Amino acid sequence: MSRQRNPWLLPVSILAALLLGLLPLPEMLQALRPYWLALVLVYWLIEAPERAGLGLAFLTGLCADLAFGSILGEQALRLVIMAFIVGRFRAQLRFFPLSQQALAIGGLLLNDRVVAAVLHLMLDEPQLPASFWWSPLTGMLLWPPVFVLLDRFRLGGRG
Repeated sequence: MSRQRNPWLLPVSILAALLLGLLPLPEMLQALRPYWLALVLVYWLIEAPERAGLGLAFLTGLCADLAFGSILGEQALRLVIMAFIVGRFRAQLRFFPLSQQALAIGGLLLNDRVVAAVLHLMLDEPQLPASFWWSPLTGMLLWPPVFVLLDRFRLGGRG
């Protein structure tokens, strides 16, 4: 059964996304850094909802908060909100062509930026520069290759 073929793939992909988020980038590219954890988590929420859900989103977000040194619970909340939206619209997202999925993912990532901005405003934390609003566009453009790569690994190269 293909679901059980690679049980290690979900945790390894989450760990890889976490490491990609920690990878240093030149200052001018920082604003374009995609939210790798969100991209990988959304893939698993769409393709394997029996293995990924709100709990995984919360735990992944807490790990990210600790690893990135952000406000404890910020990324956890952002990923749980994203997981809830994806879970609610999973049936529609699953059957969109990849290009339409990418647009939907761009909307999700833009919503994530709004949630982050509101959280920072409510907690009187410094706001990210305006250039960081470009990150959802990068994530949207990277969605097709991320989806195809994870799908190939999940299906064992027969997809």
